[in-house]
Formats: sequence, C-alpha cells, structure tokens
Amino acid sequence: MRILKYIFLLLLLSLVALSIFIATQKGDFTVERSKIINSPKPAVFNYVNDFKNWGEFGSWAVENPEMKITYPQNTIGKGGSYSWEGKDDNGDMKTIFVKENDSISQKMNYNGTLSDVFWSFKDTVGGTKVTWRTKGKMSFLFKIYTAFNGGVEKIIGGMYEKSLANLDKTLDYEINTYSVKVDGLVKKPETFYLHQTFTSKIANVSKNFKIVVPKIIAFCKKNNLLITGKPFIIYHTYDIVNELTKISICVPIKNQIYTSEGSDLYSGKLEAFEAVKTTLTGDYSHRDKALDKATQYLNTNRLAPDATISYLEIYSISKNEVKNPSKWVTEIYYPIKPKVEAVKIYKPAVIKTDEAIKTEPAVNTVPVTKTEPITKTKAVVKTNPVVKTKPVLKAEPIVKKATPTKKEEDQSEF
Repeated sequence: MRILKYIFLLLLLSLVALSIFIATQKGDFTVERSKIINSPKPAVFNYVNDFKNWGEFGSWAVENPEMKITYPQNTIGKGGSYSWEGKDDNGDMKTIFVKENDSISQKMNYNGTLSDVFWSFKDTVGGTKVTWRTKGKMSFLFKIYTAFNGGVEKIIGGMYEKSLANLDKTLDYEINTYSVKVDGLVKKPETFYLHQTFTSKIANVSKNFKIVVPKIIAFCKKNNLLITGKPFIIYHTYDIVNELTKISICVPIKNQIYTSEGSDLYSGKLEAFEAVKTTLTGDYSHRDKALDKATQYLNTNRLAPDATISYLEIYSISKNEVKNPSKWVTEIYYPIKPKVEAVKIYKPAVIKTDEAIKTEPAVNTVPVTKTEPITKTKAVVKTNPVVKTKPVLKAEPIVKKATPTKKEEDQSEF
C-alpha cells in the first residue's frame, strides 16, 4: 500500500514539474514556409484572398472532411472572415489588410492561441513565390499540445507545408486548364437590367463584381423583382495604358423600373443587337486570351465593332455554382455595326433620235372607214404621185422605267 502511495506521489510530482516546465517555456513563436506555385501571381493572390477556397487547400480541412466550416457574407479581401470547428481543433480567421497582388495580413485564433498571419506573393522563375508566416503567443493548453507533438515548428510548419503543396496542385490544374472558342455571330435580345456604373482599375474588376452583384440581388429580392438571367458587365471604355475601365455591373430583370432619386442603383435597357460571341471555359485570368481571339475573328472577317460600348461579359457558370475554376464559363460579346447592303439603282436607257428613225416606231394610225379595203402598213401616209419620200416621223420612244428595289437594312441599336 505504501508503495502505491509513493508511485502516486511520484506521478503527481512529475506532473507538477512538467506543468511548471511547460508554463515557464517561451510562448512566443514564429513559423514561416515558402513555395513556388506554378501559376500567375494574380491568379494565386485572388485564390488565397477568398476564404471560400481555403477548404480546398488548407490541410486541416482536407484531412478532416467532417470539419464544419462557416462562411459569413463577406469572405474576400479586407473584412473577409471564416471559422471552423473540428474534432480536435477549432478557430477563426479575419483579413485586416490587403495589398492587391502583393500581400495579405490576417488575424487567427487557433484553439485559443492568437497569432498574426502574413502572406506575400512575388513573381519568380517558374511561377509565383508564396511565403506564409505566422507569429503569435501560445496559450498554456497549446504549449502542452505542442510539447507532446514535437513542438510548434513541427505542428504549424507541417500544416503550412502540406497546405502550400495542396495550393500548388489545385491551382496548377484548376487555373491552367482552360479553353477559348469563338462561336461567331449571334443575336442578343432586348434586355432590362439593374446596374451600378463607375470607373475601376482593371485589376479590381473581379473584386468589385463580387461586391456589387450581391447588393443588386438583395435589392431585387427586397422589392420582388424577377431576375431573368446571369449577372454581366458592360465595359463602356477599356484604357490599357492607364489600366482603367468604366464599367456597369448588371443583373437582368423582367421589366424596366425606375429607382428613387439618390440611389446608386439604376435601371437600364439593352436594345437587341448582333455581336461576335466568344466563350471562355476556365479561370477568369485567361480572359485576355479570349479577347485576343475575338479581336482576331473581327479583323479576319472584316467586321466593324459598334463603338457604343467596348464589349460585354456574362458569367454563365461562376464560383457561386461551381468551386472548380476550370469549369467556370464566361461569355464575351463584341457588338458589331449592322451591315449595309448595296442596292442597285436601275437607270432607263437613253435612245438617240437617229436610231429611233431607223427602227420601226409605233405610230398612231388614223381610223379607217369600211368603204375602202385596207392593206396592212406600218405607217399611213398621204399619197402624192409626184415624189415618193420616206415618211418623217417624230416618234417618242416608249421607255419602261425600272421600278427600283427597296433598300433593305438590318438595323440594330445597342
């Protein structure tokens, strides 16, 4: 019995000693991992900048399919956040700073341990160098957990290494798998829509689209407006030199309405028009390749674009329907000027007087009574036995005026 007491006392002392040792250990930590991702920097940045994608590459989520992930309304850029809850861990994260295509700063709570998270994205040979760093102070429970599992460097560092490998694998296929098809000339019907119009940096169009569209959809739901199609963007101007574009972010509706004064949403109408349609299947980062093919088609077929707007994009299948970027579908329309068909105008032939005499003209004959027999003659001339002369006739040629055909034009306004 005394031996058991000694054993229990020994275990208790060991536990106390271990607790004191753990508690006195330095709680501050910094863990950093880097990897070259085989994808363009904008594509990598945009993918990481949206928390809805983290479930695809975060090792803690990939290895725990039963983990419950909660997404708020905003998951992109500054103010975006998400939280997770699993069997062994839980936490949440929020983005506090974003520098477009360069860096992201975040705050994370992992099992009660608070830390600052930092991402950087740099162009390099072979793709984009992504650096992922976290800095914080461990809670007592997290100190115990790391002490029995190889330390914080192994735990967090291991998660970051696996996550970056998943990110590279996911983006290498999903971002770089795409196709572009020029569908040719199509006719777009008349469309009513709600829109918000402003000038944006070209690099921020995708981000602005993700912010504005939910606002327009919420407005439609609140006012019982029937949405009749997919959201789209009208590019009014596209300034490559200054990297600026004037756009209207739109949602199609059934009937035209009038918004109240002071609202930043307006009602618009697209007249039916003819356009060159190009379909991009894949990530939006390949849009420039689709625009190049559409422009090439216009030049090859000598089609004149309608200068009213630059072009129009419809997001037929987007991230809201499918997570995989390789399956997204974007339709691009270049409005063209209606063709003007040349109409031939027929002019009556001019017949000279001399030629008229040589021909056999039609002459009005004097009515003849039945008292004398009549011979068929081409002209009736008074008989004169002295001199036989050819009759001098002033005959006006009968010319049929050709009826000009009506000029037909297929007119369409954008």
